Amino acid sequence: MATRNYEMMYVLRPDLSEERVNAEIDRYNEILSNNSANNIEVQVKGKRRLAYEIDRFQDGIYVQLNYKADGSQVAPVERAMRLSEEVIRYLTIRLKDDPKSAQPAEAPAEAEPTAV
Repeated sequence: MATRNYEMMYVLRPDLSEERVNAEIDRYNEILSNNSANNIEVQVKGKRRLAYEIDRFQDGIYVQLNYKADGSQVAPVERAMRLSEEVIRYLTIRLKDDPKSAQPAEAPAEAEPTAV
């Protein structure tokens, strides 16, 4: 399978301690790396106000993961998040391929002017 770029954003409960937040981040990184995802980048966006209340929470701790994988890693990590009480929302998207890594397309043929 082809390796593709994925971005995952998840929101943790705002009442978690910093140690618990780091433990959750490590847990999901470990699931991804055990399922052969690579180039895992973590960005903790911090505590922010939610657009709407979720499970009586008005704030959440946002975490963004970027990684390269073949797609089989998405289901196990999303299943773990769905079963976790610490994660209140998550979303995974597949990013478009890098234009640098894609093969250059053939140049379109020039249109010839026609007489009218």
